[in-house]
Amino acid sequence: MMRTSLLALAGALVIAGNTMAAEDDPFLWLEAVEGEEALDWARAQNERSLGRLEAHPEFAAIHARNLEILTSDDRIAYPALRGGQVYNFWRDAEHVRGIWRRTTLASYGQDEPEWQLLLDVDRLAEAEDRNWVWAGASCRYPEYDRCLVGLSIGGADAAVRREFDLATREFVADGFQLPESKSSLGWRDRDSVFLGPVFSDDQVTDSGYPRLVQIWQRGTPKEEARTIFTGERTDVASFGSRQWDGEDYYDLIVRVPDFFSRIYYLYRDDEVMELNVPRDAELAGILDGQVAIQLKSDWQVGEQTFPQGALVAGPVESFLMETPQLSLLVAPDERSSITAVSTTEGVLLVSLLDNVVGKLLRFSHDDKGWHRAEVEVPPLGTVSVVSTDDRSDRLFFTYTGFLTPTSLYRADAATGKSELVRSEPAWFDSAGMTVAQYEAMSADGERIPYFVVMPPGFEADGQNPTVIFAYGGFEVPYLPSYSGITGSAWLERGGVYVLANIRGGGEFGPRWHQAALKENRQRAFDDLIAVAEDLVERNITSPEHLGIRGGSNGGLLVGAVMVQRPDLFNAVVSQVPLLDMKRFHLLLAGASWMAEYGNPDDPEQWAYISKYSPYQNVSADAEYPVAFFATSTRDDRVHPGHARKMVAKMLDQGHEVLYYENIEGGHGGAANLKQSAYLNALVFAYLLERLAPAPVAE
Repeated sequence: MMRTSLLALAGALVIAGNTMAAEDDPFLWLEAVEGEEALDWARAQNERSLGRLEAHPEFAAIHARNLEILTSDDRIAYPALRGGQVYNFWRDAEHVRGIWRRTTLASYGQDEPEWQLLLDVDRLAEAEDRNWVWAGASCRYPEYDRCLVGLSIGGADAAVRREFDLATREFVADGFQLPESKSSLGWRDRDSVFLGPVFSDDQVTDSGYPRLVQIWQRGTPKEEARTIFTGERTDVASFGSRQWDGEDYYDLIVRVPDFFSRIYYLYRDDEVMELNVPRDAELAGILDGQVAIQLKSDWQVGEQTFPQGALVAGPVESFLMETPQLSLLVAPDERSSITAVSTTEGVLLVSLLDNVVGKLLRFSHDDKGWHRAEVEVPPLGTVSVVSTDDRSDRLFFTYTGFLTPTSLYRADAATGKSELVRSEPAWFDSAGMTVAQYEAMSADGERIPYFVVMPPGFEADGQNPTVIFAYGGFEVPYLPSYSGITGSAWLERGGVYVLANIRGGGEFGPRWHQAALKENRQRAFDDLIAVAEDLVERNITSPEHLGIRGGSNGGLLVGAVMVQRPDLFNAVVSQVPLLDMKRFHLLLAGASWMAEYGNPDDPEQWAYISKYSPYQNVSADAEYPVAFFATSTRDDRVHPGHARKMVAKMLDQGHEVLYYENIEGGHGGAANLKQSAYLNALVFAYLLERLAPAPVAE
């Protein structure tokens, strides 16, 4: 599968700020990530807030249960298929940082697989006295004998890369290695890799990602790597990769001018040749010499127009011509969308959402063309492909729902048959709980679907503590899924959980996402407000008992909605958020998100960004709910300065506000299972305090 998440790409750069913004910002000093004054401020805020939240009568019980759930041996050991074997990264109470291991397919099907330990990250961290966090591994095809292992310090996006020998289970002393950075590194052949360096100013884009694509030969210094492509400074990134199609392969270079644009090149015989693919489309996979392309807008090829959101495919060589030879594989309608595309040895798999219900389509190709069928999946739930095998048609997928513990299935993509491998236990008692799907009418008349999960004995009396989770950005869909932590900490304690499928997300494909881009960002905020008002109108809850929660782009979402409608909520959880939209593009990877939000340095674009930017619009005259902001010092994707400055400004204005900064943890906010258990205990103690206060004794 050739889908690259730029949020997960390596690369970071802090760029000097805009002078006028700096002069107008009395809290700019809090952007000094590890400056002693800023860290002392964060520690003081932690001390003030954590004592209050830890003192909640339910905190200890929630924390203990969170730890039990997150470290249980009854969890599914999710498989990663490589070369006919099953790999897994596992964390538990004994292995807090985690172990990397593998087993055979036959053994994986047993109750207790015979795992071979490859790497113990806890032991490595102790031996090297580093706060290592696993950052994944890519292994050399077709041998699967060496891997490039990533290790992050404290959960940051930046990582160390080291070559690892699977036979000896040791790092290769003279192998490919990179120091901590957001460089990209990927196998090309046995003795060379594609390198995207970020070690000097001329190597990085304004977003802090690699600008160069180089070929680095084994046994030579990285400084001698040969540059084969150079992107623009204003791009987001450029990177190279080798894509295998059976015994054949294609070397591809991808230039990313902005977050939602790609320019694909075929690198062959030292020549870089651009492929005829729309810039807003994604190359989704290569199978049997055919390239699959997922469209984000209509594409007219000759006299035929292929619709927005469709999946098309054609011979690789035809994309070097003016008119590619295309076949239409899938054309979603208004309420359906493609969420993922992957390949096995002989099948192209398409994950489809139909009104937020999952399906799994399979396509095979021969000299007669493409043939469509379905993979057997359970009905009315969320289906996600976990891993596929490039040496067979095996695959694993999961099925889940709000009240249905996650189940792992194995399937044969060639026949479509599937079987249950195992299910996680029920982490909470769902007896009497129900799920409903409603629609709210947004300000412009668009219907916004949302799910409501109700506890036992629910009555629509307006008194139910209710939290809405939403994201609404970057074409990322949020779907029904089982959460033992939410179920045990919230639903079992009488809370109502709401998932809002607002615009900006990917629940209904590119159209749903593009409806809330740039000058239309307010639509995402209006959608969340509409869902909140609809909940109140249905008497499910009331503003006194209603809260909102979001992280990253979702942290911006709830921050903006809090500032716009403080009367509608009594709790706001904003995690690792963007909040200062005047300076977001100047911090870390922020420049890469201007395709989503706009450019604050452009007066016309700042005119609409300025209307919703939480940091610029928070007011001393308004009455806000007591909000809870959480971030991480080690987040090198969304700068912790956003949350720090927002809290400092609100405190300066006289507002009551809570704050937690994990000194490590990366963009996820937690670097290991213990930290995740603790952070979630803080969040739910806060929500219970604000939305379900204990009755005062008479």
